[in-house]
Amino acid sequence: MRYVLSCCILLVISACRYPTERLEGYKIHGIDVSHYQNDIDWNEVLTQDIDFVFIKASEGQMMRDQHFAYNWERLGEKDVRRGAYHFFRPTIDAGLQAKNYTNFVRLKMGDMPPVLDAEILDKSTPKKLRKGMKTWLETIEKTYHIRPIIYTNLNFYKDHLQGHFDGYPLWIARYNTVPPRLIGQKEWQFWQYGNRGRINGIEGDVDFNVFCGDSIELAKLCVKER
Repeated sequence: MRYVLSCCILLVISACRYPTERLEGYKIHGIDVSHYQNDIDWNEVLTQDIDFVFIKASEGQMMRDQHFAYNWERLGEKDVRRGAYHFFRPTIDAGLQAKNYTNFVRLKMGDMPPVLDAEILDKSTPKKLRKGMKTWLETIEKTYHIRPIIYTNLNFYKDHLQGHFDGYPLWIARYNTVPPRLIGQKEWQFWQYGNRGRINGIEGDVDFNVFCGDSIELAKLCVKER
């Protein structure tokens, strides 16, 4: 048992240490970026079979990603699906966090739904975390008239969120070549399978993702004309 556990730990460490190779067997590939990727050459990036991009927009009550406006505007000019995510701080008023996002992000037809990035407790409790998430998600859905996506890692989902937000699309982080397996009937829509991807047009590492479906199914998830 100790040998098996040691091997599993080594596999996880290896997945995070070595460059992430693009997965085969999926039709729709994407990346997610923030200010950590610095200045991005989107003309170069989008020549490499990238179908969607998630961009960090905001965090907590006041923080806004310094590269969001540029990235959002540039991608709005391209033939690619774009989405904006908010990093959730469980100890900060969820209504104010939702306002931070809605005051900053403008969606248009064809954009992907807003994303709530929930992956820390910040010395809060799981119950308070879920209550705050519910407030943010419901506020965002009322504002944009589309159901948001929840992003989290597999362990955090199993420990704190499983069974509580089954009506929301799910974006799961699991750095592995084996897809995440969720208990029950819940399925993931997006999978972040590595954080050391390399792509022309971006200096340094970037997260690699896939969508569980084809372009038609992805379009169904996105903002419709009202």
